[in-house]
Amino acid sequence: MITLNYLAFAIPAFFLFLYLEYRLAVYLKKPEVFKYESSIANISIGIAERLLNLFISASFYSLFYWVYKNYALFDIPNTWWVWLLLILTTDLVWYWYHRLGHQVIFLWAAHIVHHQSEEFNLTVSARITVFQALIRNIFWCIIPFLGFHPAMVITILMVHGAYSFFTHTQLIGKLGWLEHILITPSLHGVHHASDRKYLDKNYGDVFVFWDKLFGTYQQEEEAPTYGLTHPVKSYSFLWQHFHYYLEILEACKRQKYFKTRLKIIFGNPATLDQSIRPILERRYLQHKAASAHRFKFRTYLNVQLLLCIGLLSLVTAFYTALHLEDKSFVTAFILITLINCGALLEQRKWIYYLECCRLILLFAYAFWKFHIFELVILPVVILVILEHVFRLSRLYRQYLLRY
Repeated sequence: MITLNYLAFAIPAFFLFLYLEYRLAVYLKKPEVFKYESSIANISIGIAERLLNLFISASFYSLFYWVYKNYALFDIPNTWWVWLLLILTTDLVWYWYHRLGHQVIFLWAAHIVHHQSEEFNLTVSARITVFQALIRNIFWCIIPFLGFHPAMVITILMVHGAYSFFTHTQLIGKLGWLEHILITPSLHGVHHASDRKYLDKNYGDVFVFWDKLFGTYQQEEEAPTYGLTHPVKSYSFLWQHFHYYLEILEACKRQKYFKTRLKIIFGNPATLDQSIRPILERRYLQHKAASAHRFKFRTYLNVQLLLCIGLLSLVTAFYTALHLEDKSFVTAFILITLINCGALLEQRKWIYYLECCRLILLFAYAFWKFHIFELVILPVVILVILEHVFRLSRLYRQYLLRY
């Protein structure tokens, strides 16, 4: 009997709320809340995190249980008041995880992706990498270590995460007295701002108690400018994930001594040489002339993203019933497609070859399922012939790599 994973329904729910926010933005005549390219980049990163998280989420429950069984400090009962204590404890752990994520370079490397977007809407809530998810779950181990049962921890983390989803919007203004109790969209918008007075403020996820207690509380005054103090000049799926790791590597290569390199890795992000990123951008990014025209391939890109969302929903729903080769194929196909989407936004010239790889992967999987894998050479030969006769790469670039 196939067991359905009901977390799959969270995916269409996310897009339902996203659609409602978009319609409200149109109704309020605030179309600037959404920017197509940035929203696509945000959603792409969220799809990758949800996909890769399928492979590690069960292991973290096992880790929580192992910590609880072997090292729990207290035997905390499952009573109603304990749940109040648990949500407060969870938010306190989050506060320090979040604060350290902004103050330690190697932690910031995982968290920076969440702050790269220069817009602030519900798509930004999806902008979490699997690296950040891994680090965050290690911090969550503190909770079962204190003596809270792992089942309770998992439940409260779902509630905690659901609440933070709704704080990523500009369309809800200040909420009066609630601003002094809860992290509201206005307060979390301050946290996502790059204005000097707003930097390193409002680390809480649900409650403002911790920010007030530890001196990081800041109400919204002037309208925030969202994003990083040094914006990332790319919508590339790969670049947005890995640029900061490359910056750390480059900074370490410039140092002779191991001790100095450790100071870089464990130092404050403000101390990292800010001249490194422009150098890496010139080295790795494709520079093109600016254009005022919209992309002509938007429909093509939308279809690819919808395909990824559909596959993610299916693999989430039936994850336990899928074989390893099915999971591997879907993972590879989705990741290649997301890289493809970023390359389309960037107008990368090598995207044609990525498309060929994706097509060969699709045929290879089909041939494997029908037990004729030895025929996988056929699509390769056909693509080579079509390229030689019809110059497919030229046609592809003509119709997809122009504005």
